[in-house]
Amino acid sequence: MTVPSDADARRAVAPVICYPNDTLPKPDLGLYQQALARSKPIETVYAAPRDACTFQVPAGSFFRITSVEGPQVGDLNLWHANDLSERFYSGKTRALHGTHVTRGDRLWSTFPNLRPMATIVEDSLSWYGIDPFGGAVHDVIGTRCDPYTGNLLAGSQYHHCCHSNLTRALADATGLSLNEAESNVHDVLNVFMCTGFTRDTGQYFMKASPVRPGDFLTFFAEIDLLGALSACPGGDCSAQHSSDVATCHPLRVDVLIPPKSALEGWSAPALNAYDRSHGR
Repeated sequence: MTVPSDADARRAVAPVICYPNDTLPKPDLGLYQQALARSKPIETVYAAPRDACTFQVPAGSFFRITSVEGPQVGDLNLWHANDLSERFYSGKTRALHGTHVTRGDRLWSTFPNLRPMATIVEDSLSWYGIDPFGGAVHDVIGTRCDPYTGNLLAGSQYHHCCHSNLTRALADATGLSLNEAESNVHDVLNVFMCTGFTRDTGQYFMKASPVRPGDFLTFFAEIDLLGALSACPGGDCSAQHSSDVATCHPLRVDVLIPPKSALEGWSAPALNAYDRSHGR
């Protein structure tokens, strides 16, 4: 391989942000916080270790994911409660907000809707920031542990990875067959997971999550939501995933409803206004 004479100059070109987000509509976090303070829990469900749960959240309400018993990572899927084709779009969320999300960031839905599904209003791990390894918490870069990659790399037949957990949970919640449900399972928000990319090879890494019992992540539902949360078989993801070796703990999901008067002036986001003509 011949290194060009201007290699250093090419590397020194300054980067440009692909999607400057200063024109994104800003969530009214003050309004959301006030509404959250007046909210009452109406449902609590648990994702058992190496399994998943589902929950529904009406637009204008909240859901909170909390660590209980011990450090545990969760994989979150979201759909429009009445239309599974509108689902969480982790790639566009990553492009708009970055590789990891926290308070004030939003989870965006797939094309052609491309609108906020949920807004993060509380994050007890926001103090973590970016560590010396380049790791941060709550990533939208990992795709969820799955049996297909496990089989590809190790010849395994493991059934309690997050992909399979989410598939079973969605099938049970909707009455879909496993095959039908699986086609609606999608890339996740890795709740509480600490991840990044190695600086020498650019590989996706995980490390022990800083989450502890009592830590939480709270979302405001911008539209009617169906959610599914898997308690990852990797536990705190300090060593491995897709196995029965790691110590795992449950995760709790609380759905909280504010009084209607608490959200005066708020309305659900409209569908994306692109005309869908695609140049024709």
